[in-house]
Amino acid sequence: TELEGFILAIYRRAVIFANGDLSYQTFTKGIVADNDLIIAADGGAEYCRVLDFVPDYIIGDFDSIEQEILQYFRSVGSKVIQHPAEKDYTDLELAVMHSQSCGVDEIFVFGGLGYRWDQSIANILLLASSNFLNLDVRLVQADQMLQVLRPGKKYKITGSLGDIVSLIPLGGDVNGIKTKGLHYPLNNEDLRLGSTRGVSNILDQDPASVETREGILLCISLTSGLLD
Repeated sequence: TELEGFILAIYRRAVIFANGDLSYQTFTKGIVADNDLIIAADGGAEYCRVLDFVPDYIIGDFDSIEQEILQYFRSVGSKVIQHPAEKDYTDLELAVMHSQSCGVDEIFVFGGLGYRWDQSIANILLLASSNFLNLDVRLVQADQMLQVLRPGKKYKITGSLGDIVSLIPLGGDVNGIKTKGLHYPLNNEDLRLGSTRGVSNILDQDPASVETREGILLCISLTSGLLD
């Protein structure tokens, strides 16, 4: 409806709780804002219950959520969107797709890594999907943040001086990389798929910047202050 469209427009970003490792869950309390769109991807609703968040939506085939928790969130106003077990998308991808339909352009994902390598790798590659070209999707794992850097845009890399910043090619070689503020600079240089050259750079300036001419980079920032 027109009213729902207006309400969705006030969200500054989406926060998705997935069903992976969230052993650092208490740190998320300082990140989630009052005007964030909160979505639980299936069993991620369990984390919402523990952290006392009421998700706006719960999405999935519900094979990993306790029914009493699902009923609880129904009773307090969460909208439930159920998909069949035999589907073409993971619960997390469905949650990202729904966030996109709600008009947000920034998404933080908690619990998107850990436990299963297949799910973790798929979730990392999800960041590079051509379906989400206009979205800034970030996976947050304790003191690490993963995001995709696309060509033709200058990205700011923030943190504390001395933080580790790794740049890893995804899907192929990455050409024309220019960095500023990193200890080991790249000046219109290339990183080859499978090369470890971009691993364990150091933040010398806050913010640093990275831009590329061609290809997709995975940027992983490691910092003890990431979730402060």
